Amino acid sequence: MQSLADGAPGIALPHIVRARAGRAGWAPVHEYAKAMTREPVHAHPETTTLFRGAPAVAYALHTAGHPAYAAALARLDHSIEHVTRARLDAAHRRIGRGQIAQAREYDLISGLTGLGAYLLHRQHRDLLRDVLTYLVRLTAPISADGEALPGWWATGSPDRRQSPRWDDGHAGFGMAHGIAGPLALLSAAMRRGVIVTGHDQAITTMCTWLETWSTGHGEHTSWPEVISRDELRDGAAADPGPHRPSWCYGVPGIARAIQSAGIAVGDPPRARAAEQALLGCLTDARQLAHLTDPGLCHGWAGLIHTTRRAAADATSGDLAAAADSAAQMMHLHLRHHGQPVTDGLLDGSAGVALAATTDTGTDGSGGPFWDTCLLTI
Repeated sequence: MQSLADGAPGIALPHIVRARAGRAGWAPVHEYAKAMTREPVHAHPETTTLFRGAPAVAYALHTAGHPAYAAALARLDHSIEHVTRARLDAAHRRIGRGQIAQAREYDLISGLTGLGAYLLHRQHRDLLRDVLTYLVRLTAPISADGEALPGWWATGSPDRRQSPRWDDGHAGFGMAHGIAGPLALLSAAMRRGVIVTGHDQAITTMCTWLETWSTGHGEHTSWPEVISRDELRDGAAADPGPHRPSWCYGVPGIARAIQSAGIAVGDPPRARAAEQALLGCLTDARQLAHLTDPGLCHGWAGLIHTTRRAAADATSGDLAAAADSAAQMMHLHLRHHGQPVTDGLLDGSAGVALAATTDTGTDGSGGPFWDTCLLTI
């Protein structure tokens, strides 16, 4: 029940959005709050993430902004600070030893980027700066077997399935498990005035990597989801895309991260190029055909919500119009196939409801953004 992805914290979010905007009462939110705190809240540093345990519960309670949750949030914040500092200490020790990272050290779903997103959500700026400083350090190249690798090169397989392809590790590109997540956090923090030494250079390093591995240009830009060491040596991805236009691994999440980066560092051409890439996947029937479910993570809702967020920062109305068109296609999909069979945020009906009811990417209440956990802000 303490999962933001598929448990009570995530399922509560659409109820929170409606209650906060005055469109519904608080009773359902209070019931979900009881459900997510009925058992002791998980806070072990090895396994606690933004999407599991104390940060997931605290994320939902803070999004609610209800005074009844203030005392619980204070207790949870103490546990989350302990988890974050333990994870940071372990990461810095690993870097100091010159070892290659695991993706779960730094990514959004399981790693320090996710914990940083929580700290940004709560506006805990001092500890957030420590996370940002770590992400800056992550951009320094690391040496393995005499080869220079990007600092975010990860050990093993990206999907936990054994394959000789991943014997020498991998680099992911997407928002959920790849470098777009850290880039999105660095950019979102800079845009909100939370800046550390080396911040702008780290953003540039990540953007340059993503641009180096892109194929095509303009509306035909795409990225691989992941590359192996052999592909890194060859300078060419075995499967460069385009892939499914999903928030988690695809063009939408990557393009939104780059757009936000361009805005953060004052590079309008970079932001506009990212907007064109996003527009391209919205207008390419071949890419849209890969969407087979309505969810936030890898379905229609994620594409639509990410696009609406990007459209709010864009200088033209093309993305907003494309998002409206995609929303019509999602409604058609729902009419033919029905709602998701689960209730969760990432793959279930909660995420679909949020994407369907927050037409501009926000709920208009002025409270904390529900989508900070996606780093589409």
